[in-house]
Amino acid sequence: MSFSFDEILKAYEFYKQYKSQNPPIHHERFIFPLFSGTYFCYRKIDVLRIISIAKSLSNNATYIDVGCGNGDFLKRIRKYLPQSIGIEQNLLSFYLLKKAKPDYIYSIPIEVFTNERTFDLAFVGWMQPGVDFRKYVANLTNCIITTFDSGGQCGINGGCEYEEFGFFKIASWRTPSWIDVNSELMNNYYTNSLADKVTLRQHLSRLRSANNFWYVYSIKNISKEIITALKSQIQKEEKDDLFLRERFDFETILDECGFRYHEKLSSLLSTEKHLWKVQFN
Repeated sequence: MSFSFDEILKAYEFYKQYKSQNPPIHHERFIFPLFSGTYFCYRKIDVLRIISIAKSLSNNATYIDVGCGNGDFLKRIRKYLPQSIGIEQNLLSFYLLKKAKPDYIYSIPIEVFTNERTFDLAFVGWMQPGVDFRKYVANLTNCIITTFDSGGQCGINGGCEYEEFGFFKIASWRTPSWIDVNSELMNNYYTNSLADKVTLRQHLSRLRSANNFWYVYSIKNISKEIITALKSQIQKEEKDDLFLRERFDFETILDECGFRYHEKLSSLLSTEKHLWKVQFN
């Protein structure tokens, strides 16, 4: 996560003020993702999809989270793949929160990893606008899962694609943008007057884009195994109501804000308007 020292300090001051007001549970992860969440929204089914892919590649799959931030998502992955690691160069949030950096998070540049195909799966949840380390990620693995939004994130040219590095996009799905969830929370809980809330809600409903995308990339000779594993996982979600039984407690906030599993959002321009519905290429 590439923020300046002054930006993080300023955000931390607002975070402390917010916490002092004893806010509703789980709101902070969507309002202050730098300190207690992620810059992409996820459910437990997202974690389980990744685990199913990893296990299709190896019984003892190796996993790296590139730019793992405070380690929120990586911590969930490690419950299934305990040897997983992350790299994050900006550790200021750990120091400000007086939290010890986990020993599985390394403060090193990705360029340090020079051995090709070191990991079975690499995850990139965020790439700062103007930064492009895709070639290094592509050198680490045969399978990449990345999330990005359409607001200019990812790379010097605004791209998150990996085709130019010999990968094929084999699957994708859409989740809410954390900004959309943040806006809904602000509108419902932190706007002063009822009149303001009604006006703002009407405005936000037109702007809601839920434009966070998850892309699965792989080299060609392992794509069939990955697709088979992912399809099997999706069948579990839909037929066994796994998406209801296997949940993180903060998912109630996503439901409350109108971003439910397979929610259809008419405001989207895309032909595929359902959240968390996987499309295969």
